[in-house]
Amino acid sequence: MADLSGRTIALIANRGVEEPELAEPLRALREAGATTVLLSAEESSVVALKGDWDRGQEFPVDAPIAGAKAEDYDALVLPGGTLNADSLRIDSDAVDLVKAFAAAEKPIAAICHAPWLLIEAGLVDGLRMTSFTALVTDLKNAGADWVDEQVVTDRGITTSRNPGDLEAFNEEIISRLAG
Repeated sequence: MADLSGRTIALIANRGVEEPELAEPLRALREAGATTVLLSAEESSVVALKGDWDRGQEFPVDAPIAGAKAEDYDALVLPGGTLNADSLRIDSDAVDLVKAFAAAEKPIAAICHAPWLLIEAGLVDGLRMTSFTALVTDLKNAGADWVDEQVVTDRGITTSRNPGDLEAFNEEIISRLAG
């Protein structure tokens, strides 16, 4: 496995994040030696959901999204979950942070419903990408070239479809950061 020692990765999540889409990247990044920082609009912890319905575990918040700076991190991971992604796409601090990562040409990875945040940040026009199937029309309307593949990386942005693709998603993130 690649060594990500010395790398700091930001993950953004709010209440309703899809549990495996937060837990699995956290685990994989930490096992690779990276430091992870969970940013949220929530004050102390984020309650995850399993399949948007069942309560999952709570994850401690490391810092607020407000005031976070792209320059402090090597990459950004955006887990999905319908409620999470919907709340983040209307959070101006989250949108501004995503824009800052893109402007700094730092890797961004988004899975499932998280590309809604990429749409709001104006990053998908002409981008080859994938997502949960419910976002196909939204992404195409925003100018994306949507494809049904496990994981896609284009112009520094990695996207993936759903929890079933987490192994490939995590491998792609780690590979990009190690390279």
